[in-house]
Amino acid sequence: MERKTKIHAEEGKQELLITREFDLPLELLFKAYVEPEIVEQWMGTKVVKLENKKHGSWQFETTDPMGNKHGFNGTIHEFVPDQKITRTFEMENANFGVQLEFLEFEQLTDATSKLTIHVVYRSVAIRDQILRLPFAQGVNMAHNRLQEILGQS
Repeated sequence: MERKTKIHAEEGKQELLITREFDLPLELLFKAYVEPEIVEQWMGTKVVKLENKKHGSWQFETTDPMGNKHGFNGTIHEFVPDQKITRTFEMENANFGVQLEFLEFEQLTDATSKLTIHVVYRSVAIRDQILRLPFAQGVNMAHNRLQEILGQS
């Protein structure tokens, strides 16, 4: 049974909730978010920096089909292995501003796990602007790649 990423956006709130169950052990799912080589595979991006610790920072870079580089970065505020990561996320040269992300990793069985991401935006308008983009499709595609790549391990 294929599990899809679900995005819940309550009307009038500046947040959203992303959930996905994976056919992966908890430790493997967590590695997908903290090991640069794995992040690059499923996100299709270059990891410039990834300091997995409290007060650490991260920086990713991607190149679009036209050859333009796009950067993403943030600060890690809380890091508890196999449990949670609290971080900021900012898309460089975009008018969305910084968002706050709470990632929680949960073991369901020995072979399955769940990821819950609570994202808070500066305003409802910014959250709604993000949702008008192909955001949901992009997150789902990335999670499908994560499952596919790590499911072969």
